[in-house]
Amino acid sequence: MASVLTNISDIIIPVLIFYIIAYGMASKTNVYEDFVKGAREGLKTVVGIMPTLVALMTAVGILRASGFLTFLGNLVRPLTERMGFPAELFPLTFIKMFSSSAATSLVLDIFKNYGTDSLTGLITSIMMSCTETIFYTMSVYFLAAKVTKTRYTLTGALLSTLAGIAASVVLAGMMSGG
Repeated sequence: MASVLTNISDIIIPVLIFYIIAYGMASKTNVYEDFVKGAREGLKTVVGIMPTLVALMTAVGILRASGFLTFLGNLVRPLTERMGFPAELFPLTFIKMFSSSAATSLVLDIFKNYGTDSLTGLITSIMMSCTETIFYTMSVYFLAAKVTKTRYTLTGALLSTLAGIAASVVLAGMMSGG
């Protein structure tokens, strides 16, 4: 079964590319010109969102280096530990909403300090896969699409992140036998 999936994954991208080219030729469009036009527009989008990305990464770096996140983690420790959520993961939870790469560096620190198979390590692994970089995603995609009214996006994203964190605690507890 694994070899079948490996073979499928090896050919899926080339098949998709050839399908797009064949479809474009069948509908009598200049596929190359459309590709170049899309790449040009994509580059403009990247240049347009670059200041937002730099600001987000700078803010995350400042918060992490200042020790403010550790302070907040210690502040909420009595509440989080009653819910089975290690306070040491609060900085990760906070940073993940802004930057996945900064969160990944925190994950490596957590793994080094607690181990990958510990309850804290398991919660970390699951949480990283079922939460989103809310503010990064909203700023980048809404800026690129020129969306000004976000309605309930932030509320929904925060609720889904909370659900992902709760699921992480429950699943890691089940996996660790606790």
